[in-house]
Amino acid sequence: MDAIAHSPEDHRRRELGAFLRSRRERLSPDTAGIACGARRRTPGLRREEVAMIAGVGTTWYTWLEQGRDVRPSIEVLSALCQALRLDAAEQRHLFTLAGRQQPERRRIVQGKVEGPLLHMLQSLVLQPAYVVGPRWDVLAWNDAAVAIFGDYGLLEGDTRNIIHGVFTDPHRRHLLVDWEQLARATLAAFRAESAKYTGDPDFERLIELMMRSSPEFREWWPQRDVVHRLSGLKRLRHPIAGAMTFEHMSLSIDDGSDMRLIVYTPLAEQNSVVKLKKLLEGLPTERRRA
Repeated sequence: MDAIAHSPEDHRRRELGAFLRSRRERLSPDTAGIACGARRRTPGLRREEVAMIAGVGTTWYTWLEQGRDVRPSIEVLSALCQALRLDAAEQRHLFTLAGRQQPERRRIVQGKVEGPLLHMLQSLVLQPAYVVGPRWDVLAWNDAAVAIFGDYGLLEGDTRNIIHGVFTDPHRRHLLVDWEQLARATLAAFRAESAKYTGDPDFERLIELMMRSSPEFREWWPQRDVVHRLSGLKRLRHPIAGAMTFEHMSLSIDDGSDMRLIVYTPLAEQNSVVKLKKLLEGLPTERRRA
């Protein structure tokens, strides 16, 4: 008889089962915290023991080792990684064999705003602009941003964070005409972008601070709204210039740092360009830049 043809998917599932079995058999009960008697004959852990530690059904786990057509979720794969004490390379291999994307667990590495980016930032004379890091801390800004949003050089630590400013700064709340709509959208975009840093201590500390500091943040954060918005309009009520309208755009810095360049372009509406020019002319010479 002809040999039964197996699809690439069949081979992948069988390899996944064999890999799980090999990791299970190499893990001693003592390492896994399981007491065993002297007559134990099974090398490593039993299937039911792995299933118990990972919180899955024994039959289902057995099918997985047998290469049957079962589709483990990311959460189950993560639990199996912990149960089998897999290292980073083994975890990547397991997720690849399962056809799943391994969730990223990244730590914030605050990017450095290099000279070329600073030069471009300062060349945007009539466009308020600033650079934010992965946690949305403002790292650099230009004079036009100072004229519209205030001097970021006077802020320190968390107070120079966009989320902190939107939700706790009375000046920012008054400046944004559609504050609630924009605050909700800003929070949803922040949640979407911060997913890759889930569990990072700096993110968690900021979120805890905001939960204590802002009733709106405390109410909206648990709703888990997400949005990926790269542009839009912002209507402002500037304390000196009055009503102004800007189009804003968020641009990624392609250097692996997760930094973004946020640019506001004044529109002809409400004479915003002329008003911005007058504000720049009135800036004190000792203003502080990034």
